[in-house]
Amino acid sequence: MFSAILLLSAHRKTRIDFFSFPARSKSMVMGELSRRPSSPCLQDRALKAGWLKKQRSIMKNWQLRWFVLRTDQLYFYKDEEETKPQGCIPLQGSQVNELTANPDEPGRHLFEIVPGCTGEKDRSALSHEAFLLMANSQNDMEDWVKAIRRVIWAPFGGGIFGQHLEDTVQYERKFGPRLAPLLVEQCVDFIREQGLKEEGLFRMPGQANLVKDLQDAFDCGDKPLFDSNTDVHTVASLLKLYLRELPDSLHFFLTKKLVSWICNGSCSHVSPKGSQ
Repeated sequence: MFSAILLLSAHRKTRIDFFSFPARSKSMVMGELSRRPSSPCLQDRALKAGWLKKQRSIMKNWQLRWFVLRTDQLYFYKDEEETKPQGCIPLQGSQVNELTANPDEPGRHLFEIVPGCTGEKDRSALSHEAFLLMANSQNDMEDWVKAIRRVIWAPFGGGIFGQHLEDTVQYERKFGPRLAPLLVEQCVDFIREQGLKEEGLFRMPGQANLVKDLQDAFDCGDKPLFDSNTDVHTVASLLKLYLRELPDSLHFFLTKKLVSWICNGSCSHVSPKGSQ
């Protein structure tokens, strides 16, 4: 994986409570899922599983259900031992949204799945078609949203945060030669052109809201462009976030290589701490 980054360097040298959950509610990823007894053919396609609360469409009360994310739909079961799902939520063509927390209702970590939704949705009111779900923590909710978004958008070049590097590169090669993900190339080019004289590069944080907006845009298959008004620390933070979420456990090594590559040995103000 890191060889692709190094090859790119050579190639582009001149560019650049009431809502409490049971103790077993911890979400599981593929490695943990393999320890659950289930149908082998279904289990092979399980991407994530865990407890979520689902709001009933008529009574508006909450039901605790075991959810399993597969490559096409989100299934829910009465409990984690069940093999027959109570229902499923289709994901193709859908949209998943985090909902703003209400300070008057702590513990509600809500997100929605809107079937067949395209474009921006008016978030002031939920569509009657939306599936409203509640996770047991903010981190759990964000993990679910990212995993579901990856299933929805991966066929269209999105869902790249947390995706295996080779999968992203393989998809992007459909549009031309590619040695590293477009996000990496774009961030590195911008940093080399705009940020080599910037103090605290890779140490000072970028604008958190803008980093989140850029992450969401890339995850939804968009390719936002950086202009002269874009903060270089925000771009550096976006790049670090992408590397940190790689599932290949090489983010620390790759970040060090990229810092060395970007600075080309000429930026003494970048310390080893900046590569973490």
